[in-house]
Amino acid sequence: MTQAVMNGDSTRIHPTAVVDAKAQIDVGVEIGPYAVVGPEVSIGSGTRIGPHVVLDGRVSIGKANRIFPGASIGAEPQDLKYNGAPTEVVIGDDNAIRECVTINRATHEGEQTRIGNSNLLMAYSHLGHNCDLGSRIVIANGVAVAGHVVIGDRAVIGGVLGIHQFVHIGTMAMVGGMSRIDRDVPPYAIVEGHPGRLRGLNRIGLKRSGLTELDGGAQAKQLQQVWAQLYRGDVVLAEAIKGVREQTLLPPAETLVSFLEASIGPGRRGPLPAGRS
Repeated sequence: MTQAVMNGDSTRIHPTAVVDAKAQIDVGVEIGPYAVVGPEVSIGSGTRIGPHVVLDGRVSIGKANRIFPGASIGAEPQDLKYNGAPTEVVIGDDNAIRECVTINRATHEGEQTRIGNSNLLMAYSHLGHNCDLGSRIVIANGVAVAGHVVIGDRAVIGGVLGIHQFVHIGTMAMVGGMSRIDRDVPPYAIVEGHPGRLRGLNRIGLKRSGLTELDGGAQAKQLQQVWAQLYRGDVVLAEAIKGVREQTLLPPAETLVSFLEASIGPGRRGPLPAGRS
């Protein structure tokens, strides 16, 4: 075993692990049997690396993460445009990355694949190049997230589904398992189906987040009214947005409307439609 850079007696590296001498391993890190840690990897204090985990390329991992057996983080992107550029994976704190999860680094020089804090990526999920995840997200088993996908805070992604490249999923959205997600998912929305369709507001998620209690419930009430105005009948979304903009919007409604304005703008895939698939 190559000796790693270690900053404290509490760091534990199994004798069968292969850790490059240039890797930066902080205090209290645990690295399990047969794990492989490359020279451009840094691991924050309290992080546990399970057996047979591979950390390759430029990978920065924060504090108190748990990475379970067989995960692969930082490998070359599955992108034919990749030419060997020194790109990165950056992971925050307190994430759980379960068995056999794969997370690829970005494609072009100076770019990153990013994961925030306190996320749960369940077994066999895949996160493609240049993805950007917020915090407190749950991604269930067997989810394939293509390149350049953006997922907002507190989103919940059901199992065994695919998310098309360049799709944006808004904060606190809930996506049902085995759906096909090929367009943007608005914040606070429930989506399911093949192809995916909007089914309404994520009312349970709003309640659990405490949003229904803010300002005596005024923020949640306005959000429900704005949602109904945007998705009533056969109204054209762009025209409905103009109508909504005639009032002063509280933060949740503003988040929803701003997301939709960006989604229907140039260079984006547009939001999923409402209704039955």
